Amino acid sequence: MTYLSFEDMPVWKLAMEIAVDVFELTVRLPKSEDYALTSQLRRSSESISSNIAEGFGRGTAPDKKRFYVISRGSAFETKSHLIYGHNVNYFNMVEIEPNFRKIENVIHELNKLMRSLN
Repeated sequence: MTYLSFEDMPVWKLAMEIAVDVFELTVRLPKSEDYALTSQLRRSSESISSNIAEGFGRGTAPDKKRFYVISRGSAFETKSHLIYGHNVNYFNMVEIEPNFRKIENVIHELNKLMRSLN
C-alpha cells in the first residue's frame, strides 16, 4: 500500500501509541530517575515513530530501510527499559504487558516493511 504521509501508516500510529503510553508510565517515576530511566525510556520510545517518519521521507529504498532498522532497534531498547523498570519494581507486568504486545507488532510490521524494500 502506498501512503501519502507517514501519519497514515498503521505502524507509525502504533509506534506513537507506544511513546504516549511510555510517557504516561514515566510521569510517576521518582525524580531521581529524570536523567536515567525516565529519559532513556522516553527517548527510545519516541525514537520508534521518529525514525519511521524519517525513513518515510527518504528517497531511496536503502535510506528508508536504514531508518526502519534504527526504529526496530529503538523498539527493542524500549522493551528492555520496560523490563528493567519492572525488575526494579517501578512497573508491574499488568501495566507494561500491553506495551510489549504493541512493540512486538511494531517490530513485525517493520520487518515486513524492510522485506518489501529488498
